[in-house]
Amino acid sequence: MTLRVTGKVVTPTGVIRQGCVEINGGRITAVAEYPSVRDGHWVLPGFVDMHTHGGGGHTFTTGEADEARAAAGFHLRHGTTTVLASLVSSPFELMRAATTAYRPLVAEGVLAGIHFEGPYLSAARCGAQNPDFLRDPSTEELAELIELGGGAVRMVTLAPERDGALTAVKLLTARGVVVAVGHTDATYDQTRAAIAAGASVATHLFNGMRPVHHREPGPVVALLGAPNVVCELVADGVHLHDGTLAFATATAGPERTALITDAMAAAGMPDGEYELGGQAVSVAAGVARLARDSAIAGSTLTMDAALRHAVTAGIAVPDAARMVATTPARAIGLGDRLGALQAGLRADLVVLDDDLKVVRVMRAGTWLD
Repeated sequence: MTLRVTGKVVTPTGVIRQGCVEINGGRITAVAEYPSVRDGHWVLPGFVDMHTHGGGGHTFTTGEADEARAAAGFHLRHGTTTVLASLVSSPFELMRAATTAYRPLVAEGVLAGIHFEGPYLSAARCGAQNPDFLRDPSTEELAELIELGGGAVRMVTLAPERDGALTAVKLLTARGVVVAVGHTDATYDQTRAAIAAGASVATHLFNGMRPVHHREPGPVVALLGAPNVVCELVADGVHLHDGTLAFATATAGPERTALITDAMAAAGMPDGEYELGGQAVSVAAGVARLARDSAIAGSTLTMDAALRHAVTAGIAVPDAARMVATTPARAIGLGDRLGALQAGLRADLVVLDDDLKVVRVMRAGTWLD
């Protein structure tokens, strides 16, 4: 049976003001004008969050399947139809356990994969990462995780200046795993070397990175200037000034900038005391910070809120839609399956009102209750 969703349909090429998305068998079969539509809601592709640690009081960072399922369900209600489970720097035993626990959830489609943010990161730029777990990249560890995951390991964030980093980049990319540069004190040249070796994502650009200097531009300029790198941006008004958000988007374009939440368990929850990677986190006025040194500890963001913030910062709705769906889907190797409203792709979509608040969510052709 064919299902039709009508409204202001946001496609990869623009907005069809009087549009219709036709769906059959869980896939989009057609996107076209529908002249009888009047004052419909916004219809956007389902959001793709390639970097989140949890939400709704639940976390991805402990490697527990029930927690991961609940966290994914929380973000699904906010329009995120595709999510990577992001861990933080951890002992190898936890990385193995999480890979084993999450592999069935990836096979089921609850998760799109696992993202290891660390532990191969810079101590100087560790941010909210636990410094006790940081270490040089290990190709032995990575090869074991890839084998154990059976395709579940989708992205690894590392610092290219650490010993063995370039070898790790080459191993990961050869095995089909996306490599992101983040939590790094690398020079411009070290970052460029990682990009040349295959790194293709910038983990929350600007945050956890050596700042830009006119005589040593560092990782930010190298990543922004690389045509094959997608730059993650946290659009919560805390991680980035709105001027920085707009600048990065204008510089790299919406086809190379992806909005992420970097959310932790406190997303959607009251202010209070939480935990991230074995460290105490205090949340006040919706801002999460480490108790020990007040470093920003992820966010309490959801993707619908990130979209609204980006639009408020001056980014047009069609561009913001690309940044929350099409670009991140392509960045993690899923652009041929989902991430846009076009025929042949999985029928993931979000219906928003004129204030860009979620009205309904569809995943694989089925409406969320």
